[in-house]
Amino acid sequence: MVNISVCMATYNGSKYIKEQLDSILMQLSDDDEVIVSDDGSIDNTLEIIKTYNDVRIKIFKNSFKNLILNFEFAISKASGNYIFLSDQDDIWMGNKVSVMMKELQSSDLVITDAQIIDAKGEILSESYYEINKSTRNFFSNLIINSYLGCALAYKASMNSYILPFPKSIPMHDIWIGNVISLKGKMTFLDDKLIKYRRHGGNASPTGEKSTFSFSYKILYRVRLINSLINRLVLKK
Repeated sequence: MVNISVCMATYNGSKYIKEQLDSILMQLSDDDEVIVSDDGSIDNTLEIIKTYNDVRIKIFKNSFKNLILNFEFAISKASGNYIFLSDQDDIWMGNKVSVMMKELQSSDLVITDAQIIDAKGEILSESYYEINKSTRNFFSNLIINSYLGCALAYKASMNSYILPFPKSIPMHDIWIGNVISLKGKMTFLDDKLIKYRRHGGNASPTGEKSTFSFSYKILYRVRLINSLINRLVLKK
C-alpha cells in the first residue's frame, strides 16, 4: 500500500528536473510514489525522468496546456495516504518529508516556509513567509494567498472535498489551502524545507508581483468564495 504520493506537474523542465527529483527520491521509501503528469513537454524532460528507471516514478503524458488541470490529474492518480505537491524546478531540503510527515499525524494540511532562490541556486530571500506576509487567517488569505503549493502536503482523505477542482479557481494551491482551512486542521511550520526557485520561466506566478488587473483580482476572489460555498455548503 502506497504511503506517500508526490504529485509533480511538469512542462519543459529539463533544466532543473534532475536536481529536484534527486532531492525527492532520496527521502522516499519503497512504499511511496512520484506521480509525474507531463503537459506535453517538447524538451527532454521525460527522457531525463525515464533514466532513473525507478518503479516508484509513474509517468502520465497529457496535453492540457493548463497547470491547474495538470495538477488535478496528478492528484487524481495518487494512491497514497498523504499527498505532497511538487514543482519541477525547486529543491527539497533533506528533512522535508520526515518533518512534514510528523506533523501530518495530527494535521490535515501542513505548510512550510521556504528559501527563495534564483536560476543559479543563489538565495534571493531567506523566508517566503516574510516576503509574502503569510498567515493562517482565512480572510487574510483571500487578500494575499499563503498556500504555496510546492511547500504543502495534506492527507489524501481531504480529496473528497478538493476534487474535482471547480472550473473557476485561480490556482490549485489557493483552492486546496482554502478548502482544508475550512474543513480540517492546518499547521504552518517555520522550518524552511524547500528551496523555491524563481527564474523567470516558472509555470506559476506565485511569489512574483501580480500583473492582474484590480477588477480581475476582485472577480477571482468572488468566484473562489462562490466555489467554496458550492462545494462545502451546497455539496456541489
